[in-house]
Amino acid sequence: MPLLSDPIELLRPPVLRFGVGTIDTLAAWVEERGYGRPVVIADPVNAARLAVLGLGTPACFGTVVPEPDITNLMAAVAAAEGADCVIGFGGGSAMDLAKMVAVMAGHDLRLADISGPNRAPARRVGLVQIPTTAGTGSEVGTRALITDPATQAKVATESRHMLADLAIIDPALTYSVPPFVTAATGVDAMAHCVEAFTSKRSHPIIDAYALQGIELVGKYLRRAVEDGTDAEARAGLSLAALYGGVCLGPVNTTAGHAVAYPLGTRHHLAHGIANALIFPHVLAANAPATVEKTEAICRALGFAPGGSQDVLAGARDFCEALGLDMRLGAHRVPEDDLPNMARDAHAIRRLLDWNPVDLSVGEIEGIYRAAY
Repeated sequence: MPLLSDPIELLRPPVLRFGVGTIDTLAAWVEERGYGRPVVIADPVNAARLAVLGLGTPACFGTVVPEPDITNLMAAVAAAEGADCVIGFGGGSAMDLAKMVAVMAGHDLRLADISGPNRAPARRVGLVQIPTTAGTGSEVGTRALITDPATQAKVATESRHMLADLAIIDPALTYSVPPFVTAATGVDAMAHCVEAFTSKRSHPIIDAYALQGIELVGKYLRRAVEDGTDAEARAGLSLAALYGGVCLGPVNTTAGHAVAYPLGTRHHLAHGIANALIFPHVLAANAPATVEKTEAICRALGFAPGGSQDVLAGARDFCEALGLDMRLGAHRVPEDDLPNMARDAHAIRRLLDWNPVDLSVGEIEGIYRAAY
């Protein structure tokens, strides 16, 4: 069992601003730092509301796609030529792309040159992260995921040089997020906390953030789904996502995300719903190995602990109460691809090796079939 005295390193943006209205401080910060050529990295929805940034008409790469691939990345890098500050504005895909653009700008680099841990060069530009969903927590992290179309696998890059200089978490930016996206991204934020909490490399410091994040989702997610303008609920979810991002740094996720990844890379499901569909099944599979922590998770989400089947039913009911269709087949995932998905997921050892239960290819396929 990890001890409080075990070594751990936590990295944070040097400036983190949280709360309604904090977006209004961006322009002054950019001016104070002397940045005259910022570029915004955004998805089409957020590219259409750049005015909220208060920067006039900044340059913008506004075609970030869900689960961005190498082609999307290199187009963003080209669009950022000459910029002195990169601003990620959107969900996890936009912020991950912004991290990569920031370390690649001004360098003649390919993804293969910097992927993996601690290979990215020092940044020559500033980096700001502004989340518009309460999900990934990418705004406070040092890791980014880009899909390689040739292998249909996510390539992870991690470096302290990808840590933002400024993170602005303004819950008001999430008020317009639709109920389905609110639900899916909220479960993703909670899954970050749950998987770190139950990981083999969990740490008491991270456990504190993780459990608080789970409790916040249990308290506020349904409220935000039912009323997107509920300011308290939106702030609670934004904080939960932030705590999930804290968990990702020194601990990271485990089997839940590994099993969810092929849904995105092979069948283009958004990251949030992919994780939601898998979450109850992996929580139940891990329950026998993490009894006390699983009981704490169940209580935080508002249902009674029990055996694995009770955990599965309770977690699925929690997600379905948010309006999510928890049948994998309802999301156009072909049943005949489940064996291939299981093989792909099983190969993601950087996550699965830290799962509290060793899942075989067959067991992962069984999770897909149970979810189908």
